[in-house]
Amino acid sequence: MELAYYSDYAVRLVNSEEPVRGKDSLTSVEAIRDLFGGNSSAARRATDADVTRFRSVRGRLRAVFEAADQGDETLAVDLLNSLLLEFPVSPQISGHDHRDEDGRPLWHMHLADHPSNATAGYAAIAAMGLAFHLTEYGVDRLGLCEAAPCRNAYLDTSTNRSRRYCSDRCATRANVAAYRARKRLEADRSGSSGLAAENTQRASASGDR
Repeated sequence: MELAYYSDYAVRLVNSEEPVRGKDSLTSVEAIRDLFGGNSSAARRATDADVTRFRSVRGRLRAVFEAADQGDETLAVDLLNSLLLEFPVSPQISGHDHRDEDGRPLWHMHLADHPSNATAGYAAIAAMGLAFHLTEYGVDRLGLCEAAPCRNAYLDTSTNRSRRYCSDRCATRANVAAYRARKRLEADRSGSSGLAAENTQRASASGDR
């Protein structure tokens, strides 16, 4: 499994909350287990105590995205480094379920699950994945959706670093909103021009009398 895969752990956790909308889906052990995806062995370690711990890690990961979104690279790196120090990873070379055409293992780097608790394991993987993405592609590849009030986190993998929204749905919504705003502005300007012309005509008529 490539290390880039693990960066999605951070995105999934951050996006379990929508602060502007006041929504939070991270309210149960089942919700935590869903975040692990196919990593069922790690998910089974989750307990009620992990709900609060996961929320704490989520806030710290969101702070990394917020710093990156504001262009503060140093702060983003410092925040991420603090997570890496607190939740160290255990890298291993793995070849499970991956074979070449001759039946030999396709060796790759794998991050081993932290044994202490579900939060430590998830945080270690999420922080390492995000760190790999940041150092490989740049801090500006970490973003927050510009479609208000969304603000979901995303990882920009576009070739020209042009991504601004977390999904096609948000991009469409933002484009429609921008189009309507332009139309309203044009209508206001047209109305103002028409009113000015009318006032000019009235003033001219008054002067002729």
